[in-house]
Amino acid sequence: MTTDQAAHRVSTVMHVRCPDRLPEETYRKVLELLAELSPVVQALPPTAALVELKGALRYYGTDTRRLGEVLRVRSLSRLGVDARVGIGPSITVAATASAQVPKPGGVLAVDPGEVSAWLAPLPVDALHGIGPRQAETLSDYGIHSVGLLAAVPPATVQRLLGGRAGRTAADRARGIDPRPVVPRALPAAATVRWRFARHTLDGAEARTALLDLVVRLGLLLRDRGQAARALTLTLTFAGDGRWEKTRRLAEPSGHDDDLRLIAYQLMDAAGLQRGRLTMLTLKGDDLVDSGQVAIQITFDDVREARLVVEQVTDRVRDKFGPRVIGPAALFRHAS
Repeated sequence: MTTDQAAHRVSTVMHVRCPDRLPEETYRKVLELLAELSPVVQALPPTAALVELKGALRYYGTDTRRLGEVLRVRSLSRLGVDARVGIGPSITVAATASAQVPKPGGVLAVDPGEVSAWLAPLPVDALHGIGPRQAETLSDYGIHSVGLLAAVPPATVQRLLGGRAGRTAADRARGIDPRPVVPRALPAAATVRWRFARHTLDGAEARTALLDLVVRLGLLLRDRGQAARALTLTLTFAGDGRWEKTRRLAEPSGHDDDLRLIAYQLMDAAGLQRGRLTMLTLKGDDLVDSGQVAIQITFDDVREARLVVEQVTDRVRDKFGPRVIGPAALFRHAS
């Protein structure tokens, strides 16, 4: 698609940037708000999203800038979340525009006929998709703005950045980006938390709290008939400091043994020294239906015995409550 062809398109792609460190639960609610505007929403975790507004324009009978403002008002009034909204005829233009909106929020719409003139004066690293190393390479050759990048022959850009990357950069500098918005929901997740009654420096206490989270998460997953492909551990410290890391499981699982192994590896990776913990959050990511998980043949008698015990304890919890049975370490801590 040439720039002239792009000029005849209507700006219908919306790129939304939410505040950094937005809780996942709130991010999911933002995605629900976007789905009220259009059925074509592409989640871009952890805090961004794309929306195709063609159908919404026909339904609401208004322009895209107005729809961006509607989103901001709804997000602020319902969730207390402001957003930076960019609108353009392509994903590249919309995402570049949203990054140019000053924090905390606002709407910037770029009409198709204005794309080249609007992109031209921007620093080359402001173009969506240009990474720091690519920007540094281009700057070394005197290409400091998007307009200069657009003026360089594509073959030259390919020699500087490599074949595919160079072609993509040259096209996007000219406003050419044929990618569609592909509907994609945020992968299902399950989250459990432990809030400490006081700031804790005790590693043993933190490890016991983590074990409790593992047991609760495992029970939640098995009750829902799900298995996690990955775990994310978030440590929150006094003063709102945070540490977060994700690690994938060898196979999707909802069993305590598998979850505990990864959770402890994550805790060890945190390298706790004297940080005063206020909260632990353990999240099962990228969930799948447990019926889709292949059953592995194993000769590990200990593991098989633990899985049988897990089934029994789950039935006991169903009948008498989740806290009636569990690892001995949790009961020692409680006493």
